Amino acid sequence: MEDPPDVATLIAGLVAENEGARKYAVFKLQSVLGDPSFADAFIEADGLYALRQAVLETTGNMQAYAFGSLDTLLELDMGWEIVDAAVIEKAVSLAVTHPLVNIVRNVLTLLVLIVSRPLTKSRRESAEVFGFKAIKPALDQHAGFLDSLVQRLGASDHALCANALQLINALMRDAVVHGGEHEWPKFIKRLQDLGVIGGVGMLMRGDTASDPSTPLAAAILEFQTLTKVLLRKWKEVRVNVELAEHKRALKTIHLLSRVSTQPPTPSDTNGETNGKDSKRHHPEKWRRLGFETESPAWEFDETGYLGMMDLVNYARGNEDAYQKTLMEQSVHPREQRCPMARASLSVTLILYEHFEIDDASETEAYGGGHVRSISARGRLDGQANVDKLYRPLLLQWGRLHTAALNAFMRMWKAAGAETEDFFKIEEVVRIIVERIVGAADRRTDVGKIEDDLRSVTLETARRWQMAGLDEVYEDAWGPHLTQVREQLHQESLQFMKEQRIRCLLQGAWFPTTMLSAGVVPNWRYVRLSRNKRLLQYQDYSVRGSDEPSSDELTEKLDLSMVTSVDSNVSASEHPLINGNNSSTETLKEVNGHDSINAPQQSTNTKITILGTRTKTNKHSLASFGTSDEESTLLELFPQSSLVASEWLDGLLMLLNQQPITKDTTRLIEMMEDWGVRLRMLNLRWEDVDWDALEARVKGVRVADREVPSREGLEEEYYYAIQA
Repeated sequence: MEDPPDVATLIAGLVAENEGARKYAVFKLQSVLGDPSFADAFIEADGLYALRQAVLETTGNMQAYAFGSLDTLLELDMGWEIVDAAVIEKAVSLAVTHPLVNIVRNVLTLLVLIVSRPLTKSRRESAEVFGFKAIKPALDQHAGFLDSLVQRLGASDHALCANALQLINALMRDAVVHGGEHEWPKFIKRLQDLGVIGGVGMLMRGDTASDPSTPLAAAILEFQTLTKVLLRKWKEVRVNVELAEHKRALKTIHLLSRVSTQPPTPSDTNGETNGKDSKRHHPEKWRRLGFETESPAWEFDETGYLGMMDLVNYARGNEDAYQKTLMEQSVHPREQRCPMARASLSVTLILYEHFEIDDASETEAYGGGHVRSISARGRLDGQANVDKLYRPLLLQWGRLHTAALNAFMRMWKAAGAETEDFFKIEEVVRIIVERIVGAADRRTDVGKIEDDLRSVTLETARRWQMAGLDEVYEDAWGPHLTQVREQLHQESLQFMKEQRIRCLLQGAWFPTTMLSAGVVPNWRYVRLSRNKRLLQYQDYSVRGSDEPSSDELTEKLDLSMVTSVDSNVSASEHPLINGNNSSTETLKEVNGHDSINAPQQSTNTKITILGTRTKTNKHSLASFGTSDEESTLLELFPQSSLVASEWLDGLLMLLNQQPITKDTTRLIEMMEDWGVRLRMLNLRWEDVDWDALEARVKGVRVADREVPSREGLEEEYYYAIQA
């Protein structure tokens, strides 16, 4: 193994006239400077200025090695004294123009370290300049720097791509913290205009950063977090109409609407005026746009400047739809108009909550004026799942806001909503966003999300809403409801057993053979005896209109001889319980007593009762097993699926077997479900330990639901609480 060169030899090589010696020195230097003790010795031997000379005067690979050595020193927080304007200008110049990838990688790393260097108290009091201000003079000399930096995001070299994004992140962090209230938005907008959103979004959706252990993955996640920081800062900016920018934004919202300056009729305004010249200002200048009052600034209190930006961007990007919608709304009575401005602000908050912008676990390090720096060499846990971590749709905030706002207005129209229904529609849109946007993976294109938001129906949203309500109950009272369901299932099963056996006790007519065209069948009347031990039956040539008496039923089948019941009964073609039946129709079918004139549906089903001619042990009645002596004791040919279900399941349950037909199973599930819902009427939201549960369904904390007052109500009155 080759011994590492001594400090003096390396320093001498850095300033040697021989190109080979200089190349060897800078190549070796970058590998040994990572040792803090060697770095201390290198600095004590005045090696820094030799390294600076190599950075400024060498070219090609030697210059790349020199910058790499300087990067290594700076990561140890050493050698900052040689990072002056000349070094920074050289780095910026090379980053813009040089074609050699390894040089550009190292100079971008240098710029990241300069911009990201923590500003300590002693450094703040000194004359040292770091952060964005340190490289700004060089940027002014190279106007294409930011453009070239964004273009690097599409580089085929992953390390170069990562370094470019790390520098973009560093510049954004510094701009947010030290850029001033009015400067950082301009810088961020400049980056966005250069296409940084599209570049990072492409990286998120592609395979380039699918490995979570790479620096590129860490840089992508930092950019995503910084995007949340920016959204939060915009939301925290209070709208002030005295500020020229805010006043201009409000004016844009109004001018793009092209609302008529003529005053409305008294019926539209209820006689309200604003005391100004009607030729210049409409008495409902702002309320016609969907604000609640004629002083709209306070209505941005919850969303801040973020809500204003979203509304302005919608009006600018969808000018025709914006004007057309306002014109259509103006012909409706005031209470039926969809308040577009309120809806826009509501959608802003829905998206803000959906993407968890205020999530402390991701943004707590960004508060108090200090922004955390991720090292240029930083890596993520190798076990991280980028498919869950990357959220490229967050970067498409404006397009999502537009699509969700259009969905809001469609839901309003479809529901025939009025002003008092605003929060109901808001909740529906919240669920739509959660379902559609929340279900998208990192590769889903925003265009597909827009199509889904455009095509979703109110009926679908309501179905999602009810499913969400069931999840609320399950989250809050899951173990208790499971126990209740088990109890109610047994009770429902016992009830159906008694009902089916009562059908057997009542008796029924059956043809003696399967019905066929042109054949007049004989008939058999079958009935269970009162002691439930015998099946009594008798054959007749014609079907009687009256039920035979027990004395007339001379044939008897002792149920103690029955070993099994077989059948070809299949699922009913027309279920007994379905969404199209009215409650009256359902009850008639459940009772099994339709009008005597109602036609029976013919079937080809057969029930076969099997057994032996000798009595079996009582405990063997529940067995489906057969023996050599087993034979057919009786055959029944039900004329309808209802009768088949009653007699097959009735006989099985009489023999302590489980029912098998869908009709009986459906009735059991229906009674179980009704029983659970009735029990749930006794549940109270205030009984739930929300701090322990932290239940969240479809983006809305259930703990925040208002519990309706029961003042003035009788004990039998219950509210229907919907999501």
